[in-house]
Amino acid sequence: MNTNTLDKMRKMKFLGMFRAFKATLETNQLQSYTADELIANMVEAEWDDRQNRRIERGLLNARFRYKASVEDLYYHANRNIDRNQMMRLAECNFINRNENLLITGSTGIGKSYIASALGHQACMLGYRVLYASTPKLFAKLKMAKADASYIKEITKIERQHLLILDDFGIQPFDAQSRQSLMEVIEDRHGKSSMIITSQLPVNKWYEVIGEKTIADAILDRIIHDAHRMELKGESLRKKRQPTEEN
Repeated sequence: MNTNTLDKMRKMKFLGMFRAFKATLETNQLQSYTADELIANMVEAEWDDRQNRRIERGLLNARFRYKASVEDLYYHANRNIDRNQMMRLAECNFINRNENLLITGSTGIGKSYIASALGHQACMLGYRVLYASTPKLFAKLKMAKADASYIKEITKIERQHLLILDDFGIQPFDAQSRQSLMEVIEDRHGKSSMIITSQLPVNKWYEVIGEKTIADAILDRIIHDAHRMELKGESLRKKRQPTEEN
């Protein structure tokens, strides 16, 4: 009967429950549980297994540039990183409030790593996250318009609780990319959050976006009530600390 039960658990994809019950049988501990204790143990195992698989899927779908962790951040007075601010951001309440985070600073200072670390934290807490290099994302959207998959791509972006746009402003937006950016920002405004990293200070973003009227509309939605981190100091690459880059 136990073999039949295990087979049904596996076929129904109750994998956590399957492993817990199988381990109980193999270690001859079945008699040490009351009926309600056994059920509670198997349900807890199934719950943990599904949570872990959900987190793994979220991390895979996010496509992070770095395997990063808030606990591994390099704090130094010269970097201008406020530990208290970082700990508050790591709680991810800014995502619940549909707020943005803007991280600026020179190349190699750790912008991408910080963004990825917060993205990992958001995945662990159950949020849907997408990490993207800004130039690559808008090149992909441009190609999507050509092969009629644009709506699908835009819908995928819109579904994310947190969108991370890395290397924003590394190249100017052309008319088509500018329109796509406006659409992405408009879809997310007041409904979800973004983390944007850039080598350029925010006041230079107007020039990169171009077309003053559209730039005003985009930046008004991005900047309003956004948290800011302006990193300073030397490149971490030059210091040969490869765990944090860009």
